[in-house]
Amino acid sequence: MQNPLIIGVAGGSGSGKTTVVNHIVRTIGKENLALLQHDSYYRDLKHISFEERTKQNFDHPSSLETELMIRHLQALLKGYSVEVPEYDFANHVRKEQSQPCTPKKIILVDGILIFYEKDLRDLMDIKIFVDTDDDVRLLRRLKRDIMERERSIESVLHQYEKFVRPMHLEFVEPTKRYADIIIPHGGENQVALSMVNALLQERIKDVTEPDMVDEESAELED
Repeated sequence: MQNPLIIGVAGGSGSGKTTVVNHIVRTIGKENLALLQHDSYYRDLKHISFEERTKQNFDHPSSLETELMIRHLQALLKGYSVEVPEYDFANHVRKEQSQPCTPKKIILVDGILIFYEKDLRDLMDIKIFVDTDDDVRLLRRLKRDIMERERSIESVLHQYEKFVRPMHLEFVEPTKRYADIIIPHGGENQVALSMVNALLQERIKDVTEPDMVDEESAELED
């Protein structure tokens, strides 16, 4: 039996990774892949006060339980189901419930730091890095953290200045050299997405049925 194909999508916070991930999901079909997001693996901080939690550096690699994600990927590769943690971003703790993830022929991995850890990076067959200007990423992060994670403007800007930008320069940006494909100008780069389509169409032939990706699902949306 052919091993599953593992695709990694990395890039700075607010770079447009979600757009690229959604494009890949539409292209392949969500029923044909398993999606693992690195953000789900933030370490549980229930043991410290909320005030202390807000002071943590969530953009440093040590804030993520990457070793658990690696074990989950290895289990999926062997055909075992896993329980993926759910994270409460407003309170910086793991939720009591988890999400079951069943093995699929294609596994999609998403996160800003997924290329940083060699053991995780080496599990991936295709590595995509979404590259976007700093000012655009900041605006997107502001919108996301305020609307989706219930943060204030002040806290988002403080976190960006103190942690996000320096951690991006130290840990995220250098991992671009490990990418097989670099998508400049974010996830709306239609030419780059067409190239991703072509690569996916070619590579998934070895692990999927011939009709899994049809021409209609592979077309780019306007």
